[in-house]
Amino acid sequence: MAAAALGLLWLLAFAGVGGSGGPGPVSPLPGHHWDAAPVTVLSVSEQELSSLSEQLYSADENRAGTGDIVLHLQHRVTAEQARAGTDYAAQRLFSYVAEERLFSRPTFSRFLALLDNYEEVTGHDETVTAKEEKEEEAFLDAVFQTRVMATLTSFFLAKGLYPSEEAFRADLKEMWFGLYSRSSGKALDSSGFEHIFHGEIKKGKVLGCHSWVQLYALERSGRLNYLSYSYDGPWDTFPDVLALQYRWSGYLKSVGSTFVGSSPEFDLALYTLCYKTRPDRQCHVSLGGKAATIQTYSWANSFYGDNERFVASSYPLSP
Repeated sequence: MAAAALGLLWLLAFAGVGGSGGPGPVSPLPGHHWDAAPVTVLSVSEQELSSLSEQLYSADENRAGTGDIVLHLQHRVTAEQARAGTDYAAQRLFSYVAEERLFSRPTFSRFLALLDNYEEVTGHDETVTAKEEKEEEAFLDAVFQTRVMATLTSFFLAKGLYPSEEAFRADLKEMWFGLYSRSSGKALDSSGFEHIFHGEIKKGKVLGCHSWVQLYALERSGRLNYLSYSYDGPWDTFPDVLALQYRWSGYLKSVGSTFVGSSPEFDLALYTLCYKTRPDRQCHVSLGGKAATIQTYSWANSFYGDNERFVASSYPLSP
């Protein structure tokens, strides 16, 4: 459905509904300071969040289907065991992924093209080449042609957050791909997209890396050693939520949570929705009739545009 038509539907459905709702903000990420300008927050009720997240879930035509992904979870650990980093898994996490069917889809293939664009260890400048810039634009082209992003765009336009799809796309690119420093100003070495969808290594630990596609790519290449899991969500279809433990090139991720089987556009849209409506707090959504919670963080040490904050992190919470 065209963005304008969807926008009219949202205006009719939610006219007069307001209030930010949701719990209060949580503590900032280490190294953050919240005395700067906050994220521009869109006033959205809990009812709207629940309804729109279900719309995004239903619109995700590119998500994995039954049998497209087979996981071998093996050993479930407690929180205390997760911190120890013990290897309880004799076999890989991903027993099977229907690569030809899933990864040939435009958003997946163009997402995969981005994964070799980053320096995984912080402290080194990220230099965006002309080729990498084209890959970012190609990915966004594909994303904005999906029903998922059309649904989110229409909602934002109907709410008056952006004057046009072009304005939303430009802001989304800045908030997700704009560079900032996770090394105390030593280098422009990070972005929201890199942190969440690719992952980073800092001071001997894995940061971010909340993409099942990246986890699969790392495991397939032999660079990820799956250790255990601590949570498997209640969904019997994709996407599901998984909290797992692993080592990336020997560096430990003691608890990492991710959607499994979702499309790149779904992750990007849902995280953007929560970032613009519940920044630096928990965002309660509904997916296939089941509750999920997204945690978002903004980067408060540098800005883009009119003192807007970059995305710092976003991921599904696990109990």
